[in-house]
Amino acid sequence: MQKSLDQKLTNILADSSCKDFILADAKDADMAGGMAAPGKSPEHHAHEGRFRTLDDYRELIRRNVKQGLVDIMLMSASSNEVLTINERIFDGSHITPAIRANDTTDIWLAQGGVYPSEASRPFRTATIDHGMCGGMACDPTQRRRGADLGLYSITFNNHLELDYEALQQYKAFREEAEKKGFRHFLEIFDPNACADRCPPDLGRYINDMIARTLAGVTSKARPIFFKIAYHGPAQLEQLVAYDSSFVVGILGGSSGTTFDAFHQLWEAKKYGAKAALYGRMINNSEDQHTFIQHLRWLADGEIDDPAEAVKSYHASLEKLGVRPYRELSEDLQATLRGTAYGSSATPGKPSNAAPVSDSKPSAGAGAEPDFATMTAAEKIKWNLERLNRVLG
Repeated sequence: MQKSLDQKLTNILADSSCKDFILADAKDADMAGGMAAPGKSPEHHAHEGRFRTLDDYRELIRRNVKQGLVDIMLMSASSNEVLTINERIFDGSHITPAIRANDTTDIWLAQGGVYPSEASRPFRTATIDHGMCGGMACDPTQRRRGADLGLYSITFNNHLELDYEALQQYKAFREEAEKKGFRHFLEIFDPNACADRCPPDLGRYINDMIARTLAGVTSKARPIFFKIAYHGPAQLEQLVAYDSSFVVGILGGSSGTTFDAFHQLWEAKKYGAKAALYGRMINNSEDQHTFIQHLRWLADGEIDDPAEAVKSYHASLEKLGVRPYRELSEDLQATLRGTAYGSSATPGKPSNAAPVSDSKPSAGAGAEPDFATMTAAEKIKWNLERLNRVLG
């Protein structure tokens, strides 16, 4: 079956004004978190700390693939082996399976771990061959058994030695991927530990790093699209306008209100984004099928007002007998996103909302806490909040 991703990419590159929009469900949280990665169990109680199992998480993947409204299902290589290679759930689907092709140290989130407080280092658990055929070395005839698409991420910290290492590892990955017919999309995380090197204009810094990273890369080795944190309309529009071959997508980030999720997609699309990857927002929603349906309606322009989408979402939950997490009036509030054109606000501290209280300074563009004075617990808390803001 023809994959909708391939057709949409063809249409977008031929005519950037087309209405096609790529939507991905990011079910790769097990490549970042541990026991909590699959999300809260419906039977979760705060004092019990109960979470879904990995089997529960994979069942959600099966259901969302069967629903058929997303274009990409992003998974860990282990989930890809179970669902793509063994169960063949994508054979009769227009949805493209993809794996998280690397897992930098800043997304290693073990309980009590401190890696995210240190500058990111490149690392790959998964191999291309294991993603494509489930084995160490794929026979050419086996390479289509699994996923031929992966997400590769880089976290730049404006540090020469560390960024050089990250770029070298990305170069090696690109060369191997091109030889093996493995496609990728590129995720650029915001700096996680840039200390006194944090760029004053974070959105412009990320845009410049993307342009420079790919200036020497020819089309056969380039990512098919990007996944970046949404830094506001001006920064997004600048990146989209820079190179007509750039297909730019945003990551969802932390859950926030339903309005936050819907407005972010609506606004990013308005300023040129052609893709969105939602992980936590989908996974933490009251009903994933209903949430995805409304994302799809917004992406395709069938609903063209985020507030109306929130109202429709609540009405759908009521019909299903599902109790919403928030009252409608509360769920219509913007709590996470800066919307002013040219705003330097970062996700978590929008320019049009009251500052988020914190015992330590927040890490906005160009500022971060004084790690030397923080306890290990405070470092973990800060980095978990950062990852809540930037992880899709």
